[in-house]
Amino acid sequence: MTSITARKGGPGLASGHPASPSPSPSLRGRRRPGEALAKVALRLAAGITIVTTLGIVAALLVPSLGFFAEVPVSDFLFGDRWAPRFAEASFGVLPLVTATLWTTVISLAVAVPLGLGAAILLSEYASARLRKVLKPLLEILAGVPTVVYGFFALQFVQATVLREWLQLPTGAFSVLAAGLVMGVMIVPTIASISEDAMSAVPQALRQGSAALGANRMQTTLRVVFPAALSGIIAAVVLGVSRAVGETMIVAIAAGNQAVVVTDPLQQGQTMTGFIANAALGDSRVGSLEYDTLFAVGLLLFCITLLINAISIALVRRFREAY
Repeated sequence: MTSITARKGGPGLASGHPASPSPSPSLRGRRRPGEALAKVALRLAAGITIVTTLGIVAALLVPSLGFFAEVPVSDFLFGDRWAPRFAEASFGVLPLVTATLWTTVISLAVAVPLGLGAAILLSEYASARLRKVLKPLLEILAGVPTVVYGFFALQFVQATVLREWLQLPTGAFSVLAAGLVMGVMIVPTIASISEDAMSAVPQALRQGSAALGANRMQTTLRVVFPAALSGIIAAVVLGVSRAVGETMIVAIAAGNQAVVVTDPLQQGQTMTGFIANAALGDSRVGSLEYDTLFAVGLLLFCITLLINAISIALVRRFREAY
């Protein structure tokens, strides 16, 4: 009798649990009213991003092709004299590249240790109450206008710290002062993203390390840091991109003399500094001198694109899944 009843009631009754009702076709196919609108808005945003990128490439590429039709690419990339406005014009971009490399390396030498140290403090050592105070204070640095950083580098770091306090043989400008202040500007970027990556590491890894007898510093350096390495690499590369593309600090504090920089105490003109200064000049639109702006901008775009490609490769290489 029981088997007959169970057979009539179906498998749910036979197992002692009521059968779950299957969703009705009307509910299964129903969508929320704003879902279709949200999808259209997201696709539109993605399309605008792609179109904007293509527009930037076209805006840089078309004048650059006219420039390279008159100036060989080899002379542009490997020439060591940059004088596009002189009577005997020369278009070797190497002086701008060396100044950009100096300021970028100096800024990273400042930003990476300070940023990672701040991230370790916030993620592993600071209490929740202290983190709520320190992190907003750290991120205030990211909101300071770069022109303020530029005048700070020129008036305080260069004039007071380097020349008066340290008595270094430098002039009114130097790539060292610009690089040091750029490093301070980049610290919040590296610290914030690295702290987020380290905080995302599962707590079970920390507990397992502590159970094996490791102290907090050993756990941080040997467990948490390797586990968050992909996010930390992304933070550092983002800092590199920001340093390469920074304009106002180098335009104010690094100087306007386009020479091959061999000493950080020298002044030098970076690629972004040249673009900022030359764009305010009276170059005739369509002239070769005017097209140098786009050639340098295209080179800067390619360098940034290469940095991002390396970043993506490294992040995929060291990504950990939990």
